[in-house]
Amino acid sequence: MTTTNHLMHGVHRTAFPRLAVIALALLAGCAGVELRGTGDLGVVVERTTDSLLVVETTGRTTLGEVDGLGDLSHASVVYSRDARYAYVFGRDGGLSKVDLLRRRRVGRVVQAGNSVGGAISQDGRLVAVSNYEPGGVKVFDAETLALVADIPAIHGAGGARSKVVGLVDAPGQRFVFSLYDAGEIWIADFTAAGPPAIRRFSGVGKLPYDALISPDGRYYIAGLFGEDGLALLDLWHLDAGVQRILAGYGRGEKPLPIYKMPHLEGWAMTENLAFLPAVGRHEVLVVDRRTWQEVQRIPVHGQPVFVMARPDGRQVWMNFAVPDNDTVQVLDVAASQLAKTLTPGKGVLHMEFTPRGEQVWISVRDAGRVDVYDTATFERLASFAAKTPSGIFFTARAHKIGL
Repeated sequence: MTTTNHLMHGVHRTAFPRLAVIALALLAGCAGVELRGTGDLGVVVERTTDSLLVVETTGRTTLGEVDGLGDLSHASVVYSRDARYAYVFGRDGGLSKVDLLRRRRVGRVVQAGNSVGGAISQDGRLVAVSNYEPGGVKVFDAETLALVADIPAIHGAGGARSKVVGLVDAPGQRFVFSLYDAGEIWIADFTAAGPPAIRRFSGVGKLPYDALISPDGRYYIAGLFGEDGLALLDLWHLDAGVQRILAGYGRGEKPLPIYKMPHLEGWAMTENLAFLPAVGRHEVLVVDRRTWQEVQRIPVHGQPVFVMARPDGRQVWMNFAVPDNDTVQVLDVAASQLAKTLTPGKGVLHMEFTPRGEQVWISVRDAGRVDVYDTATFERLASFAAKTPSGIFFTARAHKIGL
């Protein structure tokens, strides 16, 4: 009897959780809702419409479309910490909140006249947006999209406002951004309650056009459009100020006409090296991350736009500005040489790796198509239609600094 009761208790302990899961699945089925996680989801921006495609990487398929998102001609996306919600930053100043599971817009605010990107705070409670017009940063509650802070990018004695670029999240409830017109870098610290503490760094260089933060959250690096070189701020040692790196890398050379500025976010960083696009040149610069000195230049097909490392750091993939925007090249980091050249078609605008790097998704705008490639064999695994696709953003970004 004792043995029988013991076995019965064991059956009850294991059976009830299983019954509960079965019951939930049946209820979900009756309600027409598919139970699933968000870890393999993402979105593809359809740049000439007001819509996103919601996609999943396991089966390489589209799940649905979300519209009503405004001007997406220069759109970017960040995710809530549970990876359910996408925050979409439109060029028209619109900030939209999209529920990936229900595949619909659940919030929207037009917060400026011209916006170029945004970030989400370390704790996931704040969403910041960088604006050209009016110049500055606005910060919102991630749950309600209510305005939390307005930071005008005022510089000089006359009260002029600067365009804001290169906005990223940093550890410690901070946002870091650059003032294009002023040549400054600001840090907005939201650690304490109330208005943020602002720390300013001036004289960082001419016309910082974009920026990134290193994957460990330590270094903020702004590219300079007005001169060769970059501005580096060590967030562990703020009192050391801004350091200039790679100053004059094109000295003595005539730069080519610039058809599209490189994007620094997603910049390729491996364990000891950084790979960055050389503005106005058909080159990728290789930099030693320990000294921030140039160690190599690699000739490439055109003017690089995105230079992105596969998650394991073994490969670097890059696309190019017009007239070479039909091509993608792959660099083998171990061999320090190009390993593959692909020609998906005109208008290759963006690439995104799956979280472990076995696939790369590539938007081919002019063909109205997204291609999926195997990063080991370079075989095209799948293609699907999209309306003028551009940015591709997977939910793995929810757990990465600066993305």
